[in-house]
Amino acid sequence: MRQVVFLIQTADRKGLLAEISSFFYNSGFNILQCRQFSDVRAERYFMRIALELNAEITRRELEEAFAKFAEKLELEYSVHHLEAKQNVALMVSKASHCLYDLLMHADEGDLVCNIPLIISNHPDLEYVADRFNVPYFCCPMEKGKKAEQEAKVLELLRSHRIDLVVMARYMQILSDDFIAHYPQRIINIHHAFLPAFQGGNPYERAWERGVKMIGATAHYATADLDEGPIIEQDVERISHMDTPEDLKQIGKDIERRVLTRAVRAHLEHRVIVSGRRTIVFS
Repeated sequence: MRQVVFLIQTADRKGLLAEISSFFYNSGFNILQCRQFSDVRAERYFMRIALELNAEITRRELEEAFAKFAEKLELEYSVHHLEAKQNVALMVSKASHCLYDLLMHADEGDLVCNIPLIISNHPDLEYVADRFNVPYFCCPMEKGKKAEQEAKVLELLRSHRIDLVVMARYMQILSDDFIAHYPQRIINIHHAFLPAFQGGNPYERAWERGVKMIGATAHYATADLDEGPIIEQDVERISHMDTPEDLKQIGKDIERRVLTRAVRAHLEHRVIVSGRRTIVFS
């Protein structure tokens, strides 16, 4: 079955569900799933609608017809055809837990994507890539040569036709220019429950503050460090007996599951970005 997903947002008003669903029904499409959300406070309407492609109409004809319809209703939208797997690049440094989790879920088919390469600023995790038979590229970060290193990484991403970049504990700050090449297509995992403890050493600072709960946050990378739209979060309770090292160990499990859930939501086209926020459909 060939499927297509439309992600739609617009100013909220009466009749949107009826008008949009009627467009697809009258065009001969079978609606497989429809999720909608009206943000009363922001006066915005959001929809994710999945369709079975009609054999009598081409992709181009569908998109041209919907573009005219969307212009009339002032809809912002994106179209996603599901038969082609997305190419995902994993970027890592020295921590392996998120990398293992993503590779395992992709290998078992829980994450529907291709992972054509892993990029790192250290050689340490090449053995993990070898276990999953994924090419590993080490691009060291030398002092004063950040632009050159990022240029090499960008060329690797271009040559492998990458759709999504996942920073699976890649402990480098990406430049604004790098991020601009993949807007809303770079997912980062931050080892804290944002907006608390932004930046470096969050577990140490959480311990110093005496928090009773730690978490992790997966978000889209933006020019503002750790300020991108949040996709997924989770937490675990801790106690006064836990050391900073204990927090790091507990946090590993939170980080891997949060990042994998965020990547899955993106790959399944369930995320709509609205300003600094996201709408994530089930």
